[in-house]
Amino acid sequence: MSIGLLRVLYQHKIISSEQAEKLRESLEKNPNMMPELFKSGAIDPLKLAIFLSQTFHFPLLDLHNYNQSLLINGILTTDQMRSNRCVPIFKRGSHLFLAVSDPTPIQAYQKLAFTVQLSADLVIVQDNQLNQLLENLDDRSSALMGELGSMSGLSEVSNQVANADEATEEDGPISRFVYKMLSDALNNGASDIHFEFYEEMARVRFRIDGQLKEVARMPLNIRDQVASRIKVMSKMDISEKRVPQDGRIRLQFKSSAKPIDFRVNTLPTLFGEKIVMRILNSDAGMLQVDQLGFEPFQKELLMEAVNLPYGMVLVVGPTGSGKTVTLYTCLNILNTEDINISTAEDPAEINLPGINQVNMNDKQGLTFASALKAFLRQDPDVIMIGEIRDLETADIAIKAASTGHMVFSTLHTNNAPATLSRMLNMGVAPFNIASAVSLIVAQRLARRLCSCKAPMERPPEFALKKAGFNDEDLAKEWTMYRAVGCDRCKGKGYKGRAGIYEVLKITPSVQEIIMNNGNEVDIRRQALKEGFVEMRRAGLLKVMQGVTTLEEVIATTNDNE
Repeated sequence: MSIGLLRVLYQHKIISSEQAEKLRESLEKNPNMMPELFKSGAIDPLKLAIFLSQTFHFPLLDLHNYNQSLLINGILTTDQMRSNRCVPIFKRGSHLFLAVSDPTPIQAYQKLAFTVQLSADLVIVQDNQLNQLLENLDDRSSALMGELGSMSGLSEVSNQVANADEATEEDGPISRFVYKMLSDALNNGASDIHFEFYEEMARVRFRIDGQLKEVARMPLNIRDQVASRIKVMSKMDISEKRVPQDGRIRLQFKSSAKPIDFRVNTLPTLFGEKIVMRILNSDAGMLQVDQLGFEPFQKELLMEAVNLPYGMVLVVGPTGSGKTVTLYTCLNILNTEDINISTAEDPAEINLPGINQVNMNDKQGLTFASALKAFLRQDPDVIMIGEIRDLETADIAIKAASTGHMVFSTLHTNNAPATLSRMLNMGVAPFNIASAVSLIVAQRLARRLCSCKAPMERPPEFALKKAGFNDEDLAKEWTMYRAVGCDRCKGKGYKGRAGIYEVLKITPSVQEIIMNNGNEVDIRRQALKEGFVEMRRAGLLKVMQGVTTLEEVIATTNDNE
């Protein structure tokens, strides 16, 4: 407790002048007089935290459900946190969010943050919860970072352990640091882990709900050791640092019932090898169509195409938009005893029993085109191609779709109508596209509002119309929500992601436009006449349903404005 806090409590008549004087005298002997304040019965920890949050306009956080693995390690030492009675709980850019129970010594907090070249943002917590957090703090992370920083050479790298939680002192600080990053990423629901090395800093970032977040900084002198450790685990060539490499890791964590697969890629940069690790979720392939977020009319079109005896279904969108999950959900529908399914992927991300999966290996001549040729000799019913990248692959895939096989694949295009133009530009004959392609699904992932969402007043009508809402929408009764933030979503207001889709059925009229060398605009115009719903419109439906915010939809679908 500070003198400033005593003054504030007295001015707001929460404590009497006698209580204030008694606490002031005790404060000279013991700086932490919060327990004495609570014993006096003047106020309890929760009411004090609420009062300080409202008075100083700082956010209030309940630490009971706070995941301590999210604590920002390596920035402040345990002594700094205990002496200043603050704990770093979040970092965004140059802002360090500190959990405090007394916000009045704000200059001390700013000075502390300035020593690590950051600015302090305060979050109010209950004093008893802060005490418990401070008591549970230890120097394991700080000691590990200090141990890493003191290393001058590469320690002996042990073989990959089957159980990641068994990394001990014998594995060395490099191994323990890597395993800790992998474990933290899994516990926090990250999809990717980035190890990045620059001229004057090295950092680790997690991608959570589509957004990158810095979680740790490393000493510069260990970048080669960290890269080598990960490459050994991924069965890569540690002596090769001039070209990109791909690898894979499988580890068992206590927090996971199944082994977790990581897809690893290295990329030579100016100051070391950047390493990105994708966490592969095998359970994603077991999703039901209803869980993907298709609107009812879109689901009907998709199921109709999936159950056709032959044809081609294309799923398009940027990297990380969930195309693979959509494809595997479709494959899971068809994965029965009487169906022969083969997939060619680079690499296979989801392991689905009952499906014959092939990893591409360009060095050995196993390309998408060669795999497709082999599939056609294997009596296939359904074929899935990870990506159509060139004319040869496209031609073979279209021939397969035209000769009694069901073909699924992906392309990198912005929207569904542009997919047909892309295939024409690759050199595929228009009549082949018109006869083979039966459905195109374009998709994006928007952050889903957490359960802490709050209703908000609708923006002005002109702003809603500019975003894409029509008069019929504005005449209906629906509630718009805003992101708030709670312990469950770590103050972000969003938890998880929801799919936004546009589904284009290749009707006879669209086929005619393709045959006549029509362009993307012609295809879109005709599709809209037949009830095609563009991605922005699909996103606005999610806003009306309270799934996400208008800001998120605009940011996700801005290429369709």
